[in-house]
Amino acid sequence: MPKGNSSDCTCRLANEVGQLKAIVNAQSKTLARLVRHMKDGCRKDEESKESTLCGLNPCLKCLQPDILYHLGLDTDTTDFPKVFGDVRFVCMGGTPGRMENFAYYVMQEIGLKINAATKLRDMAEAGKRFSMFKVGPVLCASHGMGCPSISILLHELIKMMCHAKCKDPVFIRIGTCGGIGVDPGTVVISSEAVDGRLNAAHEILVHGNSVQHASQLDEGLADEIKNCHDPCKDNYEAIIGRTLCAHDFYEGQSRLDGAFCEYTPEMKKAYLEQLQSQDVKNIEMESLALAALTSRANIRSAVVCVAIINRLNGDQIKTPHEILTKWEKRPQELVARYIRKVLYFNGNDSESEQTDEGSEAGAQGGAGDTQKATAEED
Repeated sequence: MPKGNSSDCTCRLANEVGQLKAIVNAQSKTLARLVRHMKDGCRKDEESKESTLCGLNPCLKCLQPDILYHLGLDTDTTDFPKVFGDVRFVCMGGTPGRMENFAYYVMQEIGLKINAATKLRDMAEAGKRFSMFKVGPVLCASHGMGCPSISILLHELIKMMCHAKCKDPVFIRIGTCGGIGVDPGTVVISSEAVDGRLNAAHEILVHGNSVQHASQLDEGLADEIKNCHDPCKDNYEAIIGRTLCAHDFYEGQSRLDGAFCEYTPEMKKAYLEQLQSQDVKNIEMESLALAALTSRANIRSAVVCVAIINRLNGDQIKTPHEILTKWEKRPQELVARYIRKVLYFNGNDSESEQTDEGSEAGAQGGAGDTQKATAEED
């Protein structure tokens, strides 16, 4: 074997051993923490736990039970604090298949395992609208396409976090987008979501009146995810920039290939160049609703998408499917690294307590999923 290959193999093995040691270390701390909880009386701690979400509907307290219709769950038949109380990360993507694959991927990345003869159960199957898979402290859900679809999911997920008394959950959308002056395959992390007029607000009609909610995303979270990108190892670029959220795939995104088009190629070019001049890096269809609804609830959120086309060069996606599949994994890799880092690798003293708690959530949530939510045979 060439000397260079042997060296690379040794470095990779040493890195994997180091990561494994860190996970075992964190899980050992978890066991000690659990023993302390048992001695001190964890029941009392659980009773005093309250959600960190704020600004929610005051009528929720009167709903007995509260029915999360599109998820097929309700507070009468599901013990939300027991099943979802350990959730720290809510990851969302467009299709059920993408989020099921991500659930298995993130499970491996954070060191959880299930029996090879079982598979993760779709916890939202009864709702017949979305898919949802739980892997320890990570909840993975599909959101469909567009702001109306993701807003339905977000309303019910936010209520779920409230009923489960979750503390400081992080919401992240993982998906694809059209790039504006960026190479296909580039991962774009949104700094801000704007509409077609470049307004950073999500508009809805309430009682016939226009109501706008600010669509600011958590810039600190965007930076944390961006820092998980390794320019030396990752064969792609990751950037931060503004995201335009459209309410339509064709005319709303100034495409020339829809069934209708009442503007010229020159008008399209001018509009996209205007977006580029305003630091808009990509176009997608869900970020406005995600940013507005999460910020109203005091939830940190981020949007991480891979560009599958540079819209300045065309409208139709001609990249082969196998390459698109590889590109779609790039946002998943970055988000999984971020989750793993938060759970196991935060270095300073103030974050070590978070690491312990994250490991506990992973150990307890992972075991719970294996026993309760992974019983279907392949």
